[in-house]
Amino acid sequence: MLLSGLAEQLDGEIIGDNVEISALSTDTRALKKGDTYLALVGPNFNGNDFLMEAESNGAIAAIVSNPISKHAQPLPLLRVKDTHLALGKIASINRERSTARVIALTGSQGKTTVKEMIGAILCREGETLITQANQNNTVGVPLTLLQITDQHKFAVIEIGADCHGEIEFSAAMAKPNIALITNANAAHIEGFGSLQGIVEAKGEIIGTAEESASIILNADDENVAQWIERAAGKKVIQFSAANPQADCYAKDTVVGKKGVVSFTLSTPRGLERISLQLLGKHNVTNAVAAATAALEVGASLKSIGEGLGSLVPVNRRLNPRVGFNSCCVVDDTYNASPSSFKAAIDVLVLFPERKILIAGDMKELGSEAEESHREVGRYASDSGVDGLWTVGDLSSLASAELGKKGKHFATTNELIYACKALAASDVVFLVKGSRGAHMEVIVDELIEAGGD
Repeated sequence: MLLSGLAEQLDGEIIGDNVEISALSTDTRALKKGDTYLALVGPNFNGNDFLMEAESNGAIAAIVSNPISKHAQPLPLLRVKDTHLALGKIASINRERSTARVIALTGSQGKTTVKEMIGAILCREGETLITQANQNNTVGVPLTLLQITDQHKFAVIEIGADCHGEIEFSAAMAKPNIALITNANAAHIEGFGSLQGIVEAKGEIIGTAEESASIILNADDENVAQWIERAAGKKVIQFSAANPQADCYAKDTVVGKKGVVSFTLSTPRGLERISLQLLGKHNVTNAVAAATAALEVGASLKSIGEGLGSLVPVNRRLNPRVGFNSCCVVDDTYNASPSSFKAAIDVLVLFPERKILIAGDMKELGSEAEESHREVGRYASDSGVDGLWTVGDLSSLASAELGKKGKHFATTNELIYACKALAASDVVFLVKGSRGAHMEVIVDELIEAGGD
């Protein structure tokens, strides 16, 4: 496409030569020769300041929002009012050109795991694009949509949010054929004001789907009735971990040693026995959600069984490793909320070894923060963990609930030292906390010392 063609669609102004453009990049450090640089602006950065870097790294043109002197421009420019909105518009254009079936999903927990599960299934059915890493925000979603090509049969787009309106913004670009909500609970509640605010925000994905789209909902979520009402006039499909009234559900679930799970998937097209490599009964719900979405775009039961069975633990999500002195370290440090902490504890207590929960703070819980940490502590105590060791400003409230079995440490280094002192082949540490708690430092130290 010529720069002038894009200028017409974005209502922008060309400064300099009318060059042919193709790939887009928002990061001068990752930019490839021939890319067009799009200068995003945020609260702590201004991409318009990096035009010289973009030019020296091989950019053929740039999309900017700041006024640029014609005498100071290092390369051909397209000036628009808002580069973030321009990125979304360009992504929408690419999405509209594609015949790929798009599955967009959101939810408080399980998004990334369900995304990976759907991808593992659909790659057996055709070329599949999935959101990489945690590129699920209002920048990552359009950048993912820009990667859709004519070769893609499917695209699986994960959508996250920190406040109202972000899911609607991202999902409107994706124009999903299938919209899936995993659940809604009190995770990152600060940006939404209340649990009801979270429920409403997750439901934004429903309104962006076409009338012909399928809406896939969790029958086990207490908020499902609100989403069903919001989806009036659209096809609604429900999934469940055990409820036979749902369209797709699990039965004959077996939780084995150390949390490995198998179950029979019941669908309108028949039954399939599923054996997961992922830990935890909560992954049954994730697997049924993924299977439901995959079925709706035509995947076979064979592909579903093989795909789900092939998936290994996602990085820093209940990933068991060998650590110092042959101890087991279960890395669940990607993020944390009260419900995900409880799911992790459910996995930990299935290990036959001595069970120590290493917990950091949960962030973004607002006025619920103190009680949420106490709640996790009580749950750990009732579940029978052998110890709860904590570090952080609020996590001491959790360890205090366990009496002598609870210990709070002033620093991460002190906690690591205590872990190494206890570490043995009959000890398992499960390490968890919000991303801002940086609990991965503990995992990495124990793993490095263990040579895994």
